[in-house]
Amino acid sequence: MSTTAHSATPPPATAGGGQIELAIGGMTCASCANRIERKLNKLDGVTATVNYATEKAKVTYADGVGHGDLVTAVESAGYTATLPAQPRPSGTGDGPAVETEEADPIGPLRQRLFVSTVLSVPVIVLAMVPALQFTYWQWLSLVLAAPVVVWGAYPFHKAAWTNLRHATSTMDTLISMGTLAALGWSLYALFLGTAGVPGMTHPFELTVSSTDGAANIYLEVAAGVTTFILAGRYFEARSKRRAGAALRALLQLGAKEVSVLRGGIEERIPVEQLAVGDEFVIRPGEKIATDGVITEGSSAVDASMLTGESVPVEVGPGDTVVGATVNAGGRIVVRATRIGSDTQLAQMARLVEDAQNGKAQVQRLADRVSGIFVPIVIALAAATLGFWIGTGGGLALAFTATVAVLIIACPCALGLATPTALMVGTGRGAQLGIIIKGPEVLESTRRVDTVVLDKTGTVTTGKMTLLDVVTAPGQDPQELLRLAGALEDASEHPIAQAVAKGATERVGTLPAVEDFVNVEGLGVQGIVDGHAVLVGRTKLLADWSQPLTAELAAAKAAAEADGKTAVAVGWDGQARGVLVVADAIKDTSAEAIRQLRDLGLTPVLLTGDNDTVARAVAAQVGIDEVIAEVMPADKVDVVKRLQDEGKTVAMVGDGVNDAAALAQADLGLAMGTGTDAAIEASDLTLVRGDLRAAADAIRLSRKTLGTIKGNLFWAFAYNVAALPLAAMGLLNPMLAGAAMAFSSVFVVTNSLRLRRFKPLAANRDTTDHAGRTAGTRPTGKALATNR
Repeated sequence: MSTTAHSATPPPATAGGGQIELAIGGMTCASCANRIERKLNKLDGVTATVNYATEKAKVTYADGVGHGDLVTAVESAGYTATLPAQPRPSGTGDGPAVETEEADPIGPLRQRLFVSTVLSVPVIVLAMVPALQFTYWQWLSLVLAAPVVVWGAYPFHKAAWTNLRHATSTMDTLISMGTLAALGWSLYALFLGTAGVPGMTHPFELTVSSTDGAANIYLEVAAGVTTFILAGRYFEARSKRRAGAALRALLQLGAKEVSVLRGGIEERIPVEQLAVGDEFVIRPGEKIATDGVITEGSSAVDASMLTGESVPVEVGPGDTVVGATVNAGGRIVVRATRIGSDTQLAQMARLVEDAQNGKAQVQRLADRVSGIFVPIVIALAAATLGFWIGTGGGLALAFTATVAVLIIACPCALGLATPTALMVGTGRGAQLGIIIKGPEVLESTRRVDTVVLDKTGTVTTGKMTLLDVVTAPGQDPQELLRLAGALEDASEHPIAQAVAKGATERVGTLPAVEDFVNVEGLGVQGIVDGHAVLVGRTKLLADWSQPLTAELAAAKAAAEADGKTAVAVGWDGQARGVLVVADAIKDTSAEAIRQLRDLGLTPVLLTGDNDTVARAVAAQVGIDEVIAEVMPADKVDVVKRLQDEGKTVAMVGDGVNDAAALAQADLGLAMGTGTDAAIEASDLTLVRGDLRAAADAIRLSRKTLGTIKGNLFWAFAYNVAALPLAAMGLLNPMLAGAAMAFSSVFVVTNSLRLRRFKPLAANRDTTDHAGRTAGTRPTGKALATNR
């Protein structure tokens, strides 16, 4: 990439501190990123991280530091900085949508590579096959190779010159020095030596030998190295672009137009004009324009593009929906609650991009190494030249070994090892509904040995569910449900709503209620179909001289012993039955616990509920250790205590009261169906409300970290092994160039393997979303009812 990229006009200085992301132009290797980072961090009150793979700088600055100061600092290092508009998902509110059509950013590089390849191939073939070396072949090689070295390698020469003017060096310095030295020596040998005489031939050798050098030309080295490195840069750029495809896909998921209801009339407008509070219509097959609440109609929503969940979720009035998901059923009307950068889609994209721009601890080490690597290599090349000349090896041997050292040492692979793996890993996670907030998270996943699970909303649905209907002898369960459900439907209490919902599902339409009364702390009463109905605590029925029969009392006691809530029902002067209500365990929780155990983690259930309820839940999902009756403020202390015992703790939660514990834990995982506070405090966000995603998230994080370490090992081992071979004269410079280019391509390709990461087989058909399940099991949640 050339350093001629356009730089935006710096905006005025900001009045206060903040954070900004600069798009950096002109970087060609990890050394460039390291140099810009050091330049920015020298400014008072500035902390910067520069990522070579994403070509962005994330900068935090204090009061008094202007955006112009940051841009100037980058430009003083010989690069460019722009202040791009905040990326926004297409069709999620105000501001310009992301363009789906964009110029090919690697087009110029592709053109340079194509021309260089066409010109270089004849030069390399002529040098490698002596039988083809006709009279004056060397002069044809010069004609073909010169444009490659001058024009094809122009970006390297320009960057090297920029570096020289700023008294520094990067890998471009090594490439430029190596190719120009090979061309310069060839010109010397052709015009002043004996290499230009008619009929000159020389064999192609994988190693070098001692001669006077006057008859040797290295045009195939100069052209071949340039072409190999251009090829490496091209495939690197293309792979980096593929690595960021998941983020771009997220940004482009949204709808483009929306039908807004204005005065009862539908009006088609660009989605950018949508405002909070607007009601809009979504027909079957259309994308939901933005986050909102359904006000009319019912349907099934396909959220697979955001959550990875394959089964559409049934929704109706009062349910929330997320922008960019697809209406797979009937017509619905939605009231917009969040637009633009506030939507879940925009927040997901922002989290993914922040993670890709971050650096793991291992990458910081690689950056420090690459920052001092180039000067060391130049010194080594000078020492190699001096050694071979001093020991009588001859100019040709000395020169060839020196060029090989310069070319083989380029630290491209070192700079790409971490960011490419991180880009692919976080992008793949986003596709699966797993948001990795930053590279530091990867280090935590490797060490975690204990996972603390909040109960309500994490292991369970967090919603009360009607589980059982127990009737007195001779009573019809359907009639009991119909009368009790009608009365409870008039109450807002969570238990009442669970009864009403269960009754509707089992008996259908409920009758009307007259003279409804809410008896505080006891229950409700009213007239249904001419019957005076009571629903609530046993005391409410006892006050009306309707005591429970022995069978009903036994059923109520058994339910409460299991931690469930029992609601008494009576009418017309007699107790008629008991309804059993409880929170319900998500169908996937037991499987999720097993998967976490398989990863070497010890699960611990943490809840504010009583011990009986907690142990009933734990027994059903396979958790041995239970910590119950914990106040929300004390959850942090529980996590600290486990950490003090030497455990590395992961915490999974979804509520506001879990936020502090998620932040305290070594690894915080928030259910994406939970509160914003929990999501903000976590390290990993599981977009769908399925605990099995926690196992996949940890697996993906560990896989990404393993890929990073493999890349770094390859990059370090490559340089350590290759440099001595080059210095000893055992490596042809052209092969050195090919090997250097291959090392970068290998690292990027290895990272791209993360795109094939798949959830565990049992997790590929998710049925749980936003606390809803196709089927649930009772947990025995005893609500402290105020009835």
